[in-house]
Amino acid sequence: MLTTPTRRKRAATILTLAATLALAAPMAEARPGGGGSGMGSRGSRTYAPPSATTTAPTTAAPIQRSQTQPGPAMGNPGMNPAAAQRPRFGGGFMAGLLGAGLLGALLGGGFFGGLGGIASFIGLMLQVGLVVLLVALAVRWFRRRQGTPAAAGHARSELSGNGTGPNGMGGGNAGPSPMGGGLGGGGMGRGPAPVQPMQARPVQIGPGDFESFEIALKGVQEAYGREDVAGLRNLATPEMAGYFIEELRANEAKGVVNRISDVKLLQGDLSESWGEGNSEYATVAMRYAIKDVTVERRTDRVVATGEPEAVELWTFVRERGGRWVLSAIQQGR
Repeated sequence: MLTTPTRRKRAATILTLAATLALAAPMAEARPGGGGSGMGSRGSRTYAPPSATTTAPTTAAPIQRSQTQPGPAMGNPGMNPAAAQRPRFGGGFMAGLLGAGLLGALLGGGFFGGLGGIASFIGLMLQVGLVVLLVALAVRWFRRRQGTPAAAGHARSELSGNGTGPNGMGGGNAGPSPMGGGLGGGGMGRGPAPVQPMQARPVQIGPGDFESFEIALKGVQEAYGREDVAGLRNLATPEMAGYFIEELRANEAKGVVNRISDVKLLQGDLSESWGEGNSEYATVAMRYAIKDVTVERRTDRVVATGEPEAVELWTFVRERGGRWVLSAIQQGR
């Protein structure tokens, strides 16, 4: 039998390793909207999957965080938008299993009594792995259960810098139309009111629009890496800016900063475009290269490194005669 001090020491070791690994896991995709699911609003198509493209041939991750309320004109036939927003961790039953497993680790019995009884190294590592897995699942679950993000105007003073809009960037190797060029100023957004059913109309997308989309890709990523709140507000709807600021504040609380650079579009094509009322939407699939590193604020020590490439579907919105701003991000699969 393990003595009480030994059990406590072992439990502390397990929880320390689990916390360290669990902290690093969510940061592996720390870029804006890189959490694995979708966020933002796509008008009446918010809960319907975007059309597949050459760049993103498989189904995009569904939008799970949105201020747009599900309505009769939204979602796939046979898909319940409300069900798509339900927690997927398993509710009270899985939470009970999580609590029981952690309690067992603290008491020294662990998840596998036999291995714990002999305090073997293999048993310890198995328990650490299980704890890390459950903690990571719990983190994802709690994140998905978060409600409407904090308003962009309530960001902390440290994140309310006077950044400017993005610089221009060179053209990538786009799909049907080349992307590359400049981006104008001025901001806009959509409120949280439910979208009523309306007849969509076709919207033509030209080379100038693709140029704006590419500039926005680089501008949003780099503004996020600089923690440039003013720049994010200029490039995205208030809803999306609120999500980004929420993520930046979470990084600040953890004592880390997500540094993003070398964003380059590799391939891009149009998924769909349509108009609703006075608003026009365009969803674009983009595959791009990115340098995404999370470092400690005080020491600049690297704690996580993101994937060098990403495939995402970005939805932009504009009023007629206005300019495009980011309104949703979905991960390609």
